[in-house]
Amino acid sequence: MRQLILLRHAHAEPASAGQDDHDRPLSSLGLAEARAAGEWLRANGLQPDRVLCSSALRTRQTLDTLGELGDAERRQEPSIYEASPGTLAALADANNDAGCLLLIGHNPGLEQLAALMHSGQTGDYRGMPPAAIAVLDLPAGAVIEPGIARLSAFWWP
Repeated sequence: MRQLILLRHAHAEPASAGQDDHDRPLSSLGLAEARAAGEWLRANGLQPDRVLCSSALRTRQTLDTLGELGDAERRQEPSIYEASPGTLAALADANNDAGCLLLIGHNPGLEQLAALMHSGQTGDYRGMPPAAIAVLDLPAGAVIEPGIARLSAFWWP
């Protein structure tokens, strides 16, 4: 069995005039949410081997604020920003050597990927609020496809 953990970035500040969406920082609420998400991961013994994080400022700040993640390898992955479920699935498949992979990204791609892997349909998603975590269990070595995973945990602040 391997695990895929999907973490949506925490609450970000609204874009200011002329500010690129990619450069929006976390709000004070978002910083608290990210700390709480890290505490929840540790309290539930979820220890990723590898973390792939969108290059957007709010996702990088979410990762930095999670706190201790052990010896997890951390990589910035620009393709996560505005990624479709298919792009995210291909990225997870390309990292299937990690027993526990944490993807930190954005909606709607994350919530659609969770729905696709769990129920087999992207239209079956119920939403992932900021800083929400979906933990998906799937067979070791399995290629990501519709209905392949079991949703073993879902948390939000």
